[in-house]
Amino acid sequence: MPSVVLDGDPVPADGSLPAGSLAGAGSRPFGFYVHVPFCVTRCGYCDFNTYTAAELRSRDGGAVASPATYADQAAAEVRFARRAMGAGAARVRTVFFGGGTPTLLPPEDLGRVLAAIDAEFGLEADAEVTTEANPETVDRDYLLRLRDAGFTRVSFGMQSARPGVLRILDRTHTPGRPELCVAWAREAGFDHVNLDLIYGTPGETDADWKESLDAAVGADPDHVSAYSLIVEDGTRLAARVRRGELAAPDDDTMADRYLMADDALGAAGYTAYEVSNWARGAGARSRHNLLYWTGGDWWGVGPGAHSHVGGVRWWNVKHPAAYAARIADGVSPGHAREVLGDADRRFERILLELRIAEGCPLDLLDGPGRAAAERAVADGLLDPSAHARGRAVLTRRGRLLADAVVRDLT
Repeated sequence: MPSVVLDGDPVPADGSLPAGSLAGAGSRPFGFYVHVPFCVTRCGYCDFNTYTAAELRSRDGGAVASPATYADQAAAEVRFARRAMGAGAARVRTVFFGGGTPTLLPPEDLGRVLAAIDAEFGLEADAEVTTEANPETVDRDYLLRLRDAGFTRVSFGMQSARPGVLRILDRTHTPGRPELCVAWAREAGFDHVNLDLIYGTPGETDADWKESLDAAVGADPDHVSAYSLIVEDGTRLAARVRRGELAAPDDDTMADRYLMADDALGAAGYTAYEVSNWARGAGARSRHNLLYWTGGDWWGVGPGAHSHVGGVRWWNVKHPAAYAARIADGVSPGHAREVLGDADRRFERILLELRIAEGCPLDLLDGPGRAAAERAVADGLLDPSAHARGRAVLTRRGRLLADAVVRDLT
C-alpha cells in the first residue's frame, strides 16, 4: 500500500516485530500484497516503483535483476514473514499481486508465490486472490492457467477506450483489448473482474470519457475503479505539463467527470462502496482493499512494498537488485519502519474509513472534529441520517470534496 513516509527507524536484520504489534494478530484480518516491479515500458503518468529491462542492466549490459528469478525471491520473503510473524498470525484472507506488471511473469511463477503463502500461513477457504494485468500481456490461455494457479479475481488496466487518450498516458494496449480480456476471464472461470479507468487526462473530452464508461459497462465486469489523473512530480507527464505541451487537469472538469462516472455506473447497477470504486453487490467488492481501508494487517512482499501489522508500518528497499541481495543474504529487505502512535492511528482510521460507504464512527472524532461534522451535515457533505446513527458518511457531494472533509474532521 502506498505511503508518503520516506524516513523511519531501521528494521532489525531478522525482521522481528515489537511484541505489542503481534498481540491479537490472530484475530485481525490478514492479507499479502506482492509487488512485481517489472514493466515493458513506463507509462508517462506513473511514479510507481517499477523498472523496465533497460533500467535493470549494468554498465556492461548484464542484468542486475530479472523477472526470471523473482518468484523464488518473493517466496523466500514469504518464508521470512512466517518467521517474523511467529505462530500467532491469522490465516490469509486476501492476496493481491500488483505492480508493475505482474502478468509479465508466467502464471506458474505467480502461482508458486501464492503456494508459498498457503504453505506458510494457510489461505482461508474463500480467500480472495487478485492480480493486476496489462491487457496486452494476457490471452485466453494465460487466464486459464492463472485460474488454475488459484487466482480468483483479475483487475485489468483499461484506463480509457479512446486511442488519443491512451497515447497521452503512454498506454500501449489496443482499444477494445480490455473488453476482450474480460470475456476471456469469464470463460476461464473468474467470477470477479475489475476494470481500472482514469479520467481527466489532458485533451480528454466529455465524449471521450462517456465512450470509456460505455465500453467499461459494456464489457460487464462486476467491479469498476475510476481514478482522477494525478500529475506526479518526476514523471514524463509532469514534464510535459511543466513545459506547457499539455494542460494541467482542471478541478471543475474532474468533478464533472466523477459525476458522469457515478451516474453511468449507477444506472448500470454498480454502487459506490468507496469514493473511487463501484461494485455490483457486496460480493463484488475488493476485499483486499477493504482490508487496507478498515485497518487490517498485511505483509508487503517485494521491492518497495509497504506492510502494516498492529500499528507498525515498514517499507522494503526499492531497487530489485538491492532487494535480491537482501533476500540472498537471509536478512530483512525492510528499509525502515515506524510505530504509529494513538493519534496517528486515529487519523488514519478517519482518513480511510470516511472514504467507504459505511463511513467512520463519530466517536473517533474529538470535540472540534464533531463540530466540523455538524457543519458538514449542514453543508450537505455528510449524510444527516447516518449522523443521527453515530456515523460520518459522505454524501455524493461530499465524495467530491472528501480530502477537504477529512481535513476538517481531523
